[in-house]
Parts: sequence; structure tokens; C-alpha cells
Amino acid sequence: MATSTAPVPDTTTADAAAEKSKLQKHFGRADVFFFLVCTLVGIDGLGTLATEGGQGFTWLVVCVLLFAVPSAMVLAELGAAYTDEGGPYVWVRMAFGHLAGAVNNFFYWVTNPVWMGGTLVGTALGGLIVFFNDGAEYSTATTYVFAAVFIWAGVLFAVLSFRVGKWVATIGALARFLLLGLFSVLVIAYGFDHGFHGPSLGDYAPTFAGFVALVPLVLFSLVGFELPSAAGEEMSDAAKDVPAGIAKSVVATGLLYAVPVLGILLVLPTEQASGLAGFPEAIRQALTVFGGEVVTAADGTVTATLTPFSTAVGWVLGALVALVAFTSGLTWIMGSDRTLAVSCYDGAGPRWLGRFSARFGTPTRVNVLSGVISSVVFVGVTEITGGDIAKFFGVALSLAISTTLISYLGIFPAAWKLRRTRPDHPLPYRAPALGLLTVVSMAWIAFCTVQLLFPGLGDGWFGADYRLDGWAASEKWVYLFTELVPLAVFVAIAVGFWAAGRRNVRRTEEVEPVEQPIR
Repeated sequence: MATSTAPVPDTTTADAAAEKSKLQKHFGRADVFFFLVCTLVGIDGLGTLATEGGQGFTWLVVCVLLFAVPSAMVLAELGAAYTDEGGPYVWVRMAFGHLAGAVNNFFYWVTNPVWMGGTLVGTALGGLIVFFNDGAEYSTATTYVFAAVFIWAGVLFAVLSFRVGKWVATIGALARFLLLGLFSVLVIAYGFDHGFHGPSLGDYAPTFAGFVALVPLVLFSLVGFELPSAAGEEMSDAAKDVPAGIAKSVVATGLLYAVPVLGILLVLPTEQASGLAGFPEAIRQALTVFGGEVVTAADGTVTATLTPFSTAVGWVLGALVALVAFTSGLTWIMGSDRTLAVSCYDGAGPRWLGRFSARFGTPTRVNVLSGVISSVVFVGVTEITGGDIAKFFGVALSLAISTTLISYLGIFPAAWKLRRTRPDHPLPYRAPALGLLTVVSMAWIAFCTVQLLFPGLGDGWFGADYRLDGWAASEKWVYLFTELVPLAVFVAIAVGFWAAGRRNVRRTEEVEPVEQPIR
């Protein structure tokens, strides 16, 4: 294909130059790796995978090999070739235009403050409740104080430059290696003490029902290889460091997920694994190797009692659970807030949100906005606890948390499009069979998007195994409408952002025309 000679939208405008002058380079190759581990490896879904039996492990391995690896190669090419600040937004904008970039980027960003206030606070609290409060809920006042510290400490670290923030991410990555490594050792020791009672070999056989139920959860745990590129111009050498960091993180992520899940399945009896309420409960059971016992009630509820020594070890692991949850939210906020701020100074959002701090080189206004949204979501999660309001709120919350997956429908094909429209652009890393990798990655995301709207489609749409609590089978069309309304609202807000950004660009051009370079 011939190289296009038409002007290509670029971030090299007066507004972009003004904000980029505030950026600070603090991001090296090791930082990229630790940041990715911190981004990709979470613990909120580990217990769920184990409760699904052997096929939970099987689908995890399949998704790592057939989704994480192909998508990582696509994103490595983009991150090494196009190193602008705000990478994921810039790639989509260069490939498909400002409007597509604005809409896609809003979906990419909005997930994270909602996830932080809606899920991660709960995950951290769950670890503390299990190990520090004998499984009893904290008072409302204590819960609110903890949530406020959790959310706004995250905002504070996001405001500080990568010179500080990268060390928090590094600590978070090391906490994952320590927590999941210790847990793996514990479950092996538990197996030697109590025997290995894992599922039969046949239980590892994948089924379509398991595919429908588990793949969206697994894929949500395996996206984020592009996130360091949100700070592309804060890296020492993005062209070399991004592919290297992604390659190492694929291996680390696969192991950090697979080993603990397999350990739970091989060591805990099936009835105990299926009775898990989450990863902290699995840790508590494994800690009985230091003293204590595990009791399974008639309803399947599993209770582990600990001795003073095993309780003390549990305090350390409970603190690590909270730290892992905190740093998961922090890295995503650090990255996605940058993409939103870049879109706003690039003409795809309100200019006032596209301001970076001259002192810290960070998007402080978007950081604060994320903290406000996280706080509002937490209040909603805490206060809306019953009735129809609760079930509708739950659907909207689940959708908002899952919109990151939808955003990859714009990010993945950008590499293929940019190869075709910019054939002479240098590619420090060139993904093999890019067309095939893109199609495979997109197919996984398209499936998950369909499942968001039509849960269980292909195995009983809105059946008992797929619909949220509180919903009846006859309410599937109401559910669909409840999903579509937030999607429409997100699109409308994103289009409004784009319109505000374009008005600002026109006003700027009237006052001070800026020459757009041709690439």
C-alpha cells in the first residue's frame, strides 16, 4: 500500500507541548516489568477459579496461551513503535480518529475508579476480616475509614511522580511473589499432612459451560500489557524496554495465577475447594499446617480455626492481601488517568482535565476525579444493600468494571491498521502473523462483550448459573436494558468529552494556528 501523504492528527500541538514539557523520565526496564506484574496479577478471582474445579485451571492455561500471549505480542509492537504519552489512547486515535479515540479511551478509563471503589476495597477488607477480625464484619464507621484511606492513599501516590509511584508498584509486585509463593508452599505442606484430594483427571476436561462461565473472568485478569505505555514518554527507552518487560511478565503472570489455583485443586478436598468464599479463606485453610483444623458444615461452608502461631502468620499474609489489592488499583489508576489526561489535551476531552502538574509531572486533576468516583462507588456499594435498587446497582457496577474489556475492541486492531497506513514507520519489535494475532485477540474480547450483555448465551441465556443474584429468568430483557443504558451513558459522556475537546481546538487554532506535522 502506498504511503499516505495526508496530514495525520498528532499530539504535537501547543497544548500537548506545554503538558509534555512537565513529564519526568523515571521509568526503566525493571520498573516496566514490576509495574506489569502489579497490573496483571490480582487475587480477587483466584478463589472463584478454584471453586469451578479442574476445568477452571484448564481454561486459565488455555487463556494464557491463546489470549495473553497473542495479545501481548500485538501490544508489544504498539508500545515499542509508538511511544507517545497516553499510549492506548494515542494508538486508537492515530488509527481511527479523535472520536473513536475519545469513546474507546473513556471506556478504558472509567473501569478503574469504579473497580477500585467497588471491588478492590472489598478484597482488601476481606483479607483483614479473615485474619484480623475472625471473619466478623467491621463496623460501618471502621469500614468507611478504611475505604477512605485505601482510596485516597492511592490518589496521593498517583499524584506523586513515577519516581515515587514506581517504587510502590515494585513493592506491590514483590508482595505478589511473596504472598503467592508462600501460599504455594503452604498448600503443598498441607497436602503432605492431609493427603492430596484433587479432582479426578476427567474434571480437568474443558466444557462449553465452563468456557461461558469462566473465560470473561480469566480474560479480565489477563489484560493490561499496554498499561505502562500510558507513560511512554516517561520511560528511559520504551522501544527496548516495553517488549522485554511484556515478555517476562507473560511468564510471571501465568505462573503466579496457575500455581496457586493448581495447588488449591490438588490439595484441598473437592467439597472444601467448592466451599471457598475467596482467596483469603484458602490461605486460612492452608495455614492449619502450623496448627488448627478445618471443618466443613452440611451446607458446604468451610471454617478453619487457627492456633496462636498460625494466626500470627495469617496476620502477615492478610496484610499482604490488602497490599496486593491496593497496588492493583494504584497501577491502573496511574496508567489510565494518564490516557484520559492526554486525550483531554489532545482535543478529545475537556482541556481543564488535561493538565499535568509542573512539580510532579502527573495528571493531578484526573487523579482527584478518580478518587471522587471511587468514593461515590464505595458509598453506593455500602449503602445500597437490598431490594430492586441493589440488583440494578449490581448490574451497573459489574458492567462498569468490565468496560475495560470492551475498550480492547479499539486497541487491538490499531496495530494492524497502523501497519497498513504507516508502512514506513520503524518497528523495533515486529509481531509475527499480526493479522492472525489480532483476529484471535479480538475474538476472545468479542465473546466476552456478548457475555456481558447476554450472560450464558450458548448455554442457556440468563440461566441460573449465569445471572446475578436477585434476578429471575423472566427478567432477562430487563437485565439487557439495564446493561445497555449505562453503555449508552458512557458513550454519550465520551462524545460530550470529544465535542468539548474539539471546541477548544478550534478556539486555539483561531488564536494561534499550530502546524500539524506529517508522519
